[in-house]
Amino acid sequence: MDHSDHGAHGDHGGHGMAMSFYFGHEKVELLFSGLSINSRGEMAGACVAVFILAVLYEALKVGGENLLLRRRRRNQKEGEVNVRYNSVPGGAADGSVLMVETQTHSKTSQKMLSVSHFLQTLVHMVQVVVSYVLMLVFMSYNGYLCVAVLSGAGAGYALFGWKKALVVEQHCHC
Repeated sequence: MDHSDHGAHGDHGGHGMAMSFYFGHEKVELLFSGLSINSRGEMAGACVAVFILAVLYEALKVGGENLLLRRRRRNQKEGEVNVRYNSVPGGAADGSVLMVETQTHSKTSQKMLSVSHFLQTLVHMVQVVVSYVLMLVFMSYNGYLCVAVLSGAGAGYALFGWKKALVVEQHCHC
């Protein structure tokens, strides 16, 4: 039985969308109606491209977290600590309580308009687009493409995920 025909998998309103997982390499539409896979070679190429995209998605996740961490470190270095004593009822025997204030030199609006925040925003936008593309590829229900998404995500996590764990370990105040 040839499982490359979408009709065997339950058409969705005549649109040719598979409703169950299948392993086929002919007449497989990938993301757009004009982007059709019709041979084993094309399927292999699509799987390699999807695999690389999934690896890059994992790299984007870790890269975005590293950008955020660098920005937080920079903001902490820019801040200065002021120590002052205030008289507060119910405080120490002399009525004073140690108050520690942290002030940053830049205002919130300046931080939002900074180059680093703009870069983080761009990385986040690309990350969202890539994640939705990978989700739509998986929702094609083509087994080969699903395996490419999963193996790419696994390989990406193996390559970049250890950096994420290292960052959490270094900055956990547990």
